Amino acid sequence: MKPVVWGVLGVATHFRLRVAAGLTRSDQLEVRGIASRDRSRADSAAAEMGISRGYGGYQELLDDPEIEAVYIPLPNHLHLEWIKRAADAGKHVLCEKPLGLNAAQVQEAIDYTAGKGVLLMEAFMYRFHPQWRHARELVAIGEVGTPTAVHCSFFYNNQDPENIRNRVETGGGALMDIGCYAVSSARYLLGREPHRVVGLVQVDERFGTDRLSSGVIDFGDAQAVFTVGTQTDAAQSVQLFGTGGNLRVELPFNAYTDVPLSVHVRNGIGPRVVSAGPTDQYRLQFEAFSRAVRGESAVPIPPEDAYNNQRVLDALFASGRSGNWEEL
Repeated sequence: MKPVVWGVLGVATHFRLRVAAGLTRSDQLEVRGIASRDRSRADSAAAEMGISRGYGGYQELLDDPEIEAVYIPLPNHLHLEWIKRAADAGKHVLCEKPLGLNAAQVQEAIDYTAGKGVLLMEAFMYRFHPQWRHARELVAIGEVGTPTAVHCSFFYNNQDPENIRNRVETGGGALMDIGCYAVSSARYLLGREPHRVVGLVQVDERFGTDRLSSGVIDFGDAQAVFTVGTQTDAAQSVQLFGTGGNLRVELPFNAYTDVPLSVHVRNGIGPRVVSAGPTDQYRLQFEAFSRAVRGESAVPIPPEDAYNNQRVLDALFASGRSGNWEEL
């Protein structure tokens, strides 16, 4: 396969620390450019990460005919604008979650890119880690019986008022930043969409963003329960319970690239630990999307999945305000 030529919109810390290194080891893609509103910053980042070109603006990168696909790790409130601008330039788009600030924006992004004939995917990297693929397969074949409950917790402690995750205007807060993983992982493991939700949202008076949020997601014959927070000591866990056992995904979201990770399974036969990796879930994500760009496979996570996830988040926010169950 001819490598897909990628560009990155923004010198994001997330990309520098967690994503860039693994991409240099792929023979299916080449990150050729990175853009910043500050040309010197783009040039410095390009030199640091071994990227060929720096661009002094996002549109400058989009105007480069050699770039085929773009990765958008910009703040949430900029996602829709730059998805549309990338589509206007004929670039395929892998965008960090969420694609928009609400389900209407996500649908707008889906419709717009489809109209321009470019591919769009929300960057839920965890779904490409083999531990998650195996966990879903175990659930699907009935390894732990019929699923009845999913429990998720995801926390970090960031009280910097200048950080985009603590600013309402940039789409910050616990639900949008990490609650999306709790919702997405429950939908992924159970393989279907929920019917209704109820949420409890605690807002930080300084920032106006939710700092601690919990939810119950009703799938009918199964329920998912989660708590996420931006001012709690860092921790993350996902566990699924069934009528015949349970499983736990080890380090479910921020997976290390240099050690194996495991799914811990217990059923009537006894407990076992199934290890996978080491692997780089970001590289696997970019490679899978690159194969779709080359027409070798479908988009691995259809953009409609992003819409369904955002509908749940919107309903959780609405429930936090009303104190009632919200139907989906």
